[in-house]
Amino acid sequence: QVQLVESGGGLVQAGGSLRLSCVASGSTFSRYNMGWFRQAPGKEREFVAAISWNSGSTYYADSVKGRFTISRDNAKNTLYLQMNSLKPEDTAVYYCAADPRFQSIVTSRPLERWGQGTQVTVSS
Repeated sequence: QVQLVESGGGLVQAGGSLRLSCVASGSTFSRYNMGWFRQAPGKEREFVAAISWNSGSTYYADSVKGRFTISRDNAKNTLYLQMNSLKPEDTAVYYCAADPRFQSIVTSRPLERWGQGTQVTVSS
């Protein structure tokens, strides 16, 4: 099984950029489809972006399309989320997740593995 650890969160001004990383332990990372989710205070966790095991498919929430880019490096067991043009409403704890089923990620079904989250705060 894969263990996930996120990093890269922090405080940034509106319009700025951050890159989140999610490092996976174990040798099975390349078999998993991956996703990013976020949860703002008082709100439910929501889907942000997904990428298939071979990077052949990506999918984004409408709220981040054109601003965020998901990518992965299977040789480094690492998932990334490049976030540009950040807005205060992007403030949340960001989680990475892994699942054998790509469709389960984009439809926010129960997923197999989750990281512990990293805080992103965007000031206005």
